[in-house]
Amino acid sequence: MIAAIGELSMMVRRCPVTFKPFRIFVAGVGFFSLCFLMTSLGGQFLAKRPGDSPFTMRAEVLGGQESRGVLRKISDMLEMIMKRMDALSKLGNTSDTHRLDELSSALDRIQPMGLVERIQAIAQNMSDMAVRVEQILQRSMASSRVREGAFGLCETPKDPRYPDCTSKMDWMRARWTSDPCYAFYGVDGSDCSFLIYLSEVEWFCPPLTWRNRTSPPTQQTQQAKSPKRQAAFRTDLSVLLEQVGSGKESLSFMKRRIRRLAQQWATAANHLDLKLGQRWRDQKKILVHVGFLTEESGDVFSPKVLKGGPLGEMVQWADILTALHVLGHNLKISMSVKELQGFLGVPPGRGSCPLTGPLPFDLIYTDYHGLQQMKQHMGLSLKKHKCHIRVIDTFGTEPAYNHEEYATLHGYRTNWGYWNLIPRQYMTMFPHTPDNSFMGFVAEELNETERLFIQRDKVNNMAVVYGKDASMWKLQGKENVLAILYRYMEIHGTVYYETQRPPEVPAFVKNHGLLPQQELQQLLRKAKLFVGFGFPYEGPAPLEAIANGCIFLQPKFNPPHSSLNHEFFRGKPTSRKVSSQHPYAEQHIGRPHVITVDFNNSEEFEATIREIMKLNVEPFLPYEYTCEGMLERVHTYIQNQSFCSPEVPFPPVNSSWALLRGPFTPVPDSRILIWASNVSSLSSWPPLSALRLLSSQQGQSCVEACWTEGLICEPAFYRFINIKEAFSALDFQCEGLESGMNHLFPAFSAEHAECSLQHDPLLFSCAGSSSKYQRLCPCRDFRKGQVALCMDCL
Repeated sequence: MIAAIGELSMMVRRCPVTFKPFRIFVAGVGFFSLCFLMTSLGGQFLAKRPGDSPFTMRAEVLGGQESRGVLRKISDMLEMIMKRMDALSKLGNTSDTHRLDELSSALDRIQPMGLVERIQAIAQNMSDMAVRVEQILQRSMASSRVREGAFGLCETPKDPRYPDCTSKMDWMRARWTSDPCYAFYGVDGSDCSFLIYLSEVEWFCPPLTWRNRTSPPTQQTQQAKSPKRQAAFRTDLSVLLEQVGSGKESLSFMKRRIRRLAQQWATAANHLDLKLGQRWRDQKKILVHVGFLTEESGDVFSPKVLKGGPLGEMVQWADILTALHVLGHNLKISMSVKELQGFLGVPPGRGSCPLTGPLPFDLIYTDYHGLQQMKQHMGLSLKKHKCHIRVIDTFGTEPAYNHEEYATLHGYRTNWGYWNLIPRQYMTMFPHTPDNSFMGFVAEELNETERLFIQRDKVNNMAVVYGKDASMWKLQGKENVLAILYRYMEIHGTVYYETQRPPEVPAFVKNHGLLPQQELQQLLRKAKLFVGFGFPYEGPAPLEAIANGCIFLQPKFNPPHSSLNHEFFRGKPTSRKVSSQHPYAEQHIGRPHVITVDFNNSEEFEATIREIMKLNVEPFLPYEYTCEGMLERVHTYIQNQSFCSPEVPFPPVNSSWALLRGPFTPVPDSRILIWASNVSSLSSWPPLSALRLLSSQQGQSCVEACWTEGLICEPAFYRFINIKEAFSALDFQCEGLESGMNHLFPAFSAEHAECSLQHDPLLFSCAGSSSKYQRLCPCRDFRKGQVALCMDCL
């Protein structure tokens, strides 16, 4: 061991300057070897030496225990030296190499003869050596900074392409210790470390030429290198059920639903597979982060699952997870912030820094709670990668609320909107906001045998009231409504209670309590009528009732409910006016399955009940709410919607249109214009063959204008009609033409004969109306039973 120490010392001395880190390492090994020798053999070795040394005499007097204590202190001091030498080794300062010889010379002097004296000398001078190493370290760092400044390597670059570099450098100097993530990326308080971070981790400063470093891989380059994989339909849901996890009643509810509908999903997958033929489908890497069920968001839903709480969101998330899995995509599921951080590659700290690498997902499905959590933990990466996000949003987010600056200036700011996403990245439960994408959910389908049983077993005078919570029975004037209904029908309820019957439920109502889904289905299959009292809005239950052969009777709202007059909608990022409890059922299904009346008009209500007694309806479920319909829709979105690639400018440079109407041509005997077939094809989804251009009436939104013509407003087409030729094609005489930020533009002002184009594409909006404007509306056709897709979209 002693010979090895001497040999190591010679190696240190012989190593050339360019291998300085290796020399330090060798010196470190020598010190560790010496430390090991002292601590393991010290007591016994000293006992064999003559007693004339004060150090030896003290060891013998104190005995083995105290001797080892002294040596342990020496060992600790050596370890401290090693840590300081390790820091020294990281300096690129060759001019201080000779100082390391002072350390290696100590090893040279250690020989077998007089070892104890050498150890004694080292022990007595250990503190001085530690101080000297600290001084060397400080001088080296100081000289290193001086040298770097002299060479201009760490001066803040002046590059007009990076205008924020100087201000970011100032911020880093003042605040770099505010988040441990900066130190994680190598920031140590020096200007060089700030520049390296701001140019290589963030993107506020230009790349440093002296770093001789290639650019980190971007999302696009990473995707280009990784070969595409084809998605294959799956019918086995066991892996999905395992991924969903357990431990919460909400998760148990979702898993029960996935199991119950497993066969219907499998059948739907087979049908869609045949419909698509051999068409290639890209397999996507998808993260699903269910933010509202995380503990960090409060998760108020899970404890209420078995107490009559709302289940609509859990129904939708269960169906989204199943659809993505069945379509064959590579799925990761996050139900906590910790899981989210792990999947995304969030660096340790408080969320100020970007992710540790390229985004490992093509798509991220989350909700508003999850979006807020991602903002908190992703830092600048959220802005960089937000085009990959899809936000599940029950009631929708209109463009005026989504645009942060516009919402703040014009009174549309709420607690939810202002994320500056492309509005189609929000995905709704019902197709009520064309500016958003319609995600939906599924209702259980009946087979032929079940449909026959329903027709045979229906009880003509049986009604079920919609409302699991007693508070939903507090409709003003409900006593009169229930009294009229009770004259004709037996009334059933499914109101949750623990020990006593809820006082809000009249005694003549047969209350079954909260029923499991299977028992509720059986109850609906017997009942003829399903009655809503006005709340909850737009839930899945009415569709399930209609699918089981019930007629849905609901109240008409006059005036319509909105954020202007109703507390429930206040603060939600929408100005939508809700005309009934379930507008989708009213507008897209309608009579005889759905009847909407004024519950405050007793005569009208009673006449409607008598009419219902005479009606016979069959079970009905819109195709878009079947498993196949949802798979078809989600598949089409995933394969066609892309918000990360820049759109091709329109109109194209050097475009030449023969007519003032531009690229539009009229439909005979109609005020509608279509895309001219002789215009060169442009990349668009939906395809331009679906475009129908028309103008609204004053005070009418494009949602209403398109629907009046049996069409759907399509915001993806706005960029093609936001041109002056569109006004000419619609016979508007423009005395002035301007471009501005207004969610109603493009529009025509009859008062001033002025035509206004949209300046900011984020404000293209189907929603919104004003008595001052006639709006230009891009509409499209749609597939029967699938309003989200045009005729040529699949």
